Amino acid sequence: MPWLVLLFALCANAKAQDAAADDPGNCPALPASTGLRWEYRASADSDFCRALRADGSEAFGLYIASKSPFTPKRSDRAEASTIDGKAMHWYRGELAGKPDIQVRETLIEIGSGKIAHIWLQAASPDQLKEVIGQTEGLRFPTAQLSAK
Repeated sequence: MPWLVLLFALCANAKAQDAAADDPGNCPALPASTGLRWEYRASADSDFCRALRADGSEAFGLYIASKSPFTPKRSDRAEASTIDGKAMHWYRGELAGKPDIQVRETLIEIGSGKIAHIWLQAASPDQLKEVIGQTEGLRFPTAQLSAK
């Protein structure tokens, strides 16, 4: 009988972990038309969100905290875009060992002293355009956004 209690506890723990992974937490709202879903992880002072496709691959990700290790450089400025209705720019990045992958990053101030560091990786110009379009539809919970 103790093994039954242990089995029940393990199943309950696995279910709780699955629910936490699919909980959108503090992630911005995704446009329904994208078919994406959030994988969410939280720590004491930050939120980590991955927008996943139906096949489980990452379309883009974002990290919400009071500080970001990413510092945009004007010389890396790439596409102009909007996120949640605010004008912003994407910045080129590199992925070690994968020179054909197009990397973009940006920072968005989302209010309450928080910054969203958003990144994406694309295998082609068409995929880059598609993913940038998906990020344009993000809606953060606060209305006070300002782009960096």
